[in-house]
Amino acid sequence: MHRTPAARFGPIGLSAVLTAVLLSGCSKETTNQPTLVPVRTAEVRTLDTDTGNAYSANIQPYQQVDLAFKSNGYLASIRQVTDADGHVRNIDQGDYVTKGTVLATVQPDDYLQKLAQAQAQADKAQADHERAKLSFERVSALYKVGAATKPDYDDSNAQLQSTQAAVDNAKASIAEAQIALGYCELRAPFDSWVLKRSVDVGTLVSPATVGFTLADTRTVKAVFGVPDTAIGRIKLGSPQTVITEALPKPFSGHVTAISAAADPKSRVYSVEVRIDNPQNLLKAGMIASLTIGASSPSGSVTVVPISAVVRSPSNLNGFAVFVTEGTGDTVKVHTQDVTLGNTYGNMIAVRSGVNINDRVVTSGINMIKNGDEVRIIP
Repeated sequence: MHRTPAARFGPIGLSAVLTAVLLSGCSKETTNQPTLVPVRTAEVRTLDTDTGNAYSANIQPYQQVDLAFKSNGYLASIRQVTDADGHVRNIDQGDYVTKGTVLATVQPDDYLQKLAQAQAQADKAQADHERAKLSFERVSALYKVGAATKPDYDDSNAQLQSTQAAVDNAKASIAEAQIALGYCELRAPFDSWVLKRSVDVGTLVSPATVGFTLADTRTVKAVFGVPDTAIGRIKLGSPQTVITEALPKPFSGHVTAISAAADPKSRVYSVEVRIDNPQNLLKAGMIASLTIGASSPSGSVTVVPISAVVRSPSNLNGFAVFVTEGTGDTVKVHTQDVTLGNTYGNMIAVRSGVNINDRVVTSGINMIKNGDEVRIIP
């Protein structure tokens, strides 16, 4: 008798065969190739350089202050100036003021009254002291001839000392009231330009209310940021030339400050160059440029994109790049330690470790490791 496949294997045998077939299919599905990390690459090339690296800087006042009131009250007046067309107006942004100029005045009535009260108290204390002084002189004379007792003398002397203390206290109150009255006037602490006025006549001000922002631009500073690879070439006190597009002539200055730590976001170090500006040609907010001298002469240097540089896995203080092996869309990569040089915009010089025409990974470097196979994308 001819048997069907089911009859030949039996119920149990057929079940085992089907299970094996299904498991075989699942096994084929789970052995798919892993997804390759997509990366972009760039070719190691040469770059013609000049004698230094150019940086963009921002001109800032060397001295700037938010001038605040120290008295309570309504603003009674603001300094008046004559405009270019002959009209009188409140002092405002762009005006120049000299040290000690009264910029605004708080209504002084309350402070004048307190001063008058302090003066009246001082007059009363002085009168009481004069009477106590006469009384003491009289009792002292009687005590010398035995016509007054020791307690009378002591009481008279104590009264004299008490009234003297009252006079001193009254004088201190007058001085305090005069100081408070003086604070009604907001004065410029130095020769400066008005950058901002924040109050008007009738404004209710209180201590710490900012009335004006002033800046002394007779000296300015050019502030710029440099990466860690260039910070070693900048020294305190070194001369520096600053150029602006707005003005035809260059300005000379000196490096006066270098930040001790890099900015946590930009990873650059802030550097300040102080520049004398007696004619006020440089304005706050101007964009300037300067060049930090390079340690090597001008010529061609080998460069890679800064984005290609990573920390060396074999040297904690060194750097490396991922170099591709072979050609095509799918290649292997390996780490290569490099010695870095100066930066040139978004490129950085490589003194050793790679050759011209090598290809290095510029994106996706945080997702790959030495020996990985990657997929190159445009």
